[in-house]
Amino acid sequence: MDPVTLQLGLGFGSFAVGLLVLLLAVVTVYQMVEIVDAYEKKALTVFGEYRKLLEPGINFIPPFVSRTYAFDMRTQTLDVPRQEAITRDNSPVTADAVVYIKVMDAKKAFLEVDDYKKAVSNLAQTTLRAVLGDMELDDTLNKRQEINARIRKELDEPTDEWGVRVESVEVREVNPSQDVQQAMEQQTSAERRRRAMILEAQGERRSAVETAEGEKQSNIIRAQGEKQSQILEAQGDAISTVLRAKSAESMGERAIIEKGMETLETIGQGESTTFVLPQELTSLLGRYGRQLSNSDVQEQAGLDSLDFDAETRELIGLDDIEEILGQIDEAAEMDVEELEQEAQAIKEGADPDIKSADEIITEADAEDKADIRDSEEVVDDGSGDAAAGTSAGGTAPDEDAEVERELE
Repeated sequence: MDPVTLQLGLGFGSFAVGLLVLLLAVVTVYQMVEIVDAYEKKALTVFGEYRKLLEPGINFIPPFVSRTYAFDMRTQTLDVPRQEAITRDNSPVTADAVVYIKVMDAKKAFLEVDDYKKAVSNLAQTTLRAVLGDMELDDTLNKRQEINARIRKELDEPTDEWGVRVESVEVREVNPSQDVQQAMEQQTSAERRRRAMILEAQGERRSAVETAEGEKQSNIIRAQGEKQSQILEAQGDAISTVLRAKSAESMGERAIIEKGMETLETIGQGESTTFVLPQELTSLLGRYGRQLSNSDVQEQAGLDSLDFDAETRELIGLDDIEEILGQIDEAAEMDVEELEQEAQAIKEGADPDIKSADEIITEADAEDKADIRDSEEVVDDGSGDAAAGTSAGGTAPDEDAEVERELE
């Protein structure tokens, strides 16, 4: 063989071997270095035997004979497919949920379960059907938190053995069958109609109560006005009667004086020079002269007008005329603005004095019973007072007669 050819062959062979060694070295280094992300851990096996968990960062492992299995250490979301179940009251429902899990021990998750995500998902499906089957339809629709808590409690024990923690379970939808939904809608509509009718009846009852209360207040105010009017009219009649009596008394006294003067004139025209005059006539002359000349002639007793005594004045109310008129004026003066405010308060239902219909009926029954008892007591007392008056010998009629004589 040509030496040149031999050298070329040896050089090419050496180059190929070197290239192969370099390539082998690169592959070996690549196999020895394992990079782990910060949010995960990796389980290392050598010749199929579990060795350890690789922490985040650069890790060196035996080349060509090692295998790694990554586990995400963050919270993961598992969708539970829609499940059909029969409730305790034999009503079909469908529901789906979401399960939030987190790997707490990657070694257990690697050695104790084949696929922890699939295992948790299947376990959540069966648990969801079981929980819905133990509840009634209304509870499945209203008690979502209870369903979530029960599913999570059922998942905690087996997932702990897998190194997985169930952080939360949320049921997204629970839907009854179409027929049940229609029945529920009809029930809801009927319930709303019933509430509307009850509210309308309560409003009418309150309106009737407020109307009755307003009429009651109006009647009370009207009765008070009529009462004050009657009192004023009676007081006016009493004052007029007193003034007429005073005027009649004054006119009668003046007529007596004038008649006496005419008699004196007749006596003076006679022939006799000696006259005998009664004391009453001299008294009349003195009073007549004092009235004519406003002189200081001494007033004599005789035909002086008699004033009413204290009892009669109190009975007629002469001393309290001004006070009574003032009270009547104060009672007659009604604050229009206050009455409008009370009417507005009654209309708006803000009057605290307005009572419910049941309370008004109860009070009316109590008042009727009280009136019956009072009437029975009045009948008993009246019979006793009549007997007492008869035994007293008629003292009250004597007092009435005395008052009448004083008035005359």
